[in-house]
Amino acid sequence: MIIDSAIQPAALKAPVDRLFSLSAEKIHSLEKSWTPGSSAPVFTAAGRYTSRGWTEWTQGFQFGASILQFDATGDRAFLEIGRTRTVDLMASHVTHIGVHDHGFNNVSTYGNLLRLMNEGRIEDDAWERRFYQMALKCSGAVQAARWSNTRDGGYIYSFNGPHSLFIDTIRTIRALAVAHQLGHALLGENDRKISLLDRLLQHAHATSRYSVFYGEGRDVYDLRGRAVHECVFNMNDGNYRCPSSQQGYSPFSTWTRGQAWAILGFPEELEFLETVTDAELEPHGGRAQVVAWMRKAAEATCDFYIDQGTASDGIPYWDTGAPNLHKLADWRSRAAEPFNDHEPVDSSAAAIAAQGLLRLGRYLKNERYWQAGLTVARSLFAEPYLSTDSNHQGLLLHSVYHRPNGWDAVPPGAKVPAGESSMWGDYHARELALYLKRIIEEGKYLKFFL
Repeated sequence: MIIDSAIQPAALKAPVDRLFSLSAEKIHSLEKSWTPGSSAPVFTAAGRYTSRGWTEWTQGFQFGASILQFDATGDRAFLEIGRTRTVDLMASHVTHIGVHDHGFNNVSTYGNLLRLMNEGRIEDDAWERRFYQMALKCSGAVQAARWSNTRDGGYIYSFNGPHSLFIDTIRTIRALAVAHQLGHALLGENDRKISLLDRLLQHAHATSRYSVFYGEGRDVYDLRGRAVHECVFNMNDGNYRCPSSQQGYSPFSTWTRGQAWAILGFPEELEFLETVTDAELEPHGGRAQVVAWMRKAAEATCDFYIDQGTASDGIPYWDTGAPNLHKLADWRSRAAEPFNDHEPVDSSAAAIAAQGLLRLGRYLKNERYWQAGLTVARSLFAEPYLSTDSNHQGLLLHSVYHRPNGWDAVPPGAKVPAGESSMWGDYHARELALYLKRIIEEGKYLKFFL
């Protein structure tokens, strides 16, 4: 990508304000058409949100969007939507033992509400506070119970089963971080107390070691910063076996949304580590060692995204090895083309990655990452990505869900998916905009932890 080294956050004030203005009508539109208690909206088809019966991993983004809208605008109507829907409909997600998505669903809802209470943005009601805290404690413990041991640690396994480590989970382990900060632990057999922080760090270490490549000769496709969606382990002896991919093109290419989860997840955990004591990190090799491998993964994935993973405007195609990318000759040298005939772009990956670039840039005081994040945000917060059509329920256009399964809508007369939105893409566009809004207004720094 071509980084604009001159752009400043203030230049994005008007685009951010416009985004939240459009966001309000999108939320109201979905509220009118969605039946409470029905399957969670996942992605749009012909501009209307539809569901996909796989897992309900997008419910927290749906209700969390209203909470972010209140955060950005102060409009209490959105607070009531987010709070009421969370209280009435999110309990099953707190105790869901079948998924790795707790950070997506529960930190986006209960977590955001507790954060607003801690910031003094909403009334500090003791019982309401305890309700959010209990939900977050339970969520972190339930996620931590999805545990597979390896020969050198362990990881939280995906919904594919105990053999499967997903890169997505690096951002969902926020649930363990918050629960740990609330003083909670998982109790196992014989009342064995299992530290949620220990499981968070072991999972993050497994992700950094196996899901991210460093150009160190691991295989012939070992490019520094490349990431793989899934890692497969032998459950008999805990050994790593091979890379795999559920939503990418192949185990030997980079599915860009998966990489984006790492780009955002590692910097957030680096920020969180600053609240953790040296004594708590000592069993994991000490602060310097933990920060070193976490930073190594963050920098490698961010560098790959900037240098090889996107078009010139910072918007990626859905996979860097997608089979028809060669038909878009020299695609990295020009802006992404969402209406091309060969491979779809994925704006949701850009929205996730942009926030990670900004967070890592701020954490390291690194101008390259910071300016890259601003450059991507500027691209996203304008046409053709920002949805200005009041008849379209999505906020961020040209998002892709599952290209290999063919789930994404292809417009009439087109050859590849385009023009549609996803619940996670819309949520992360709002979260990115809120992050920037607080930077622009010199407000309280936006973080997921206490």
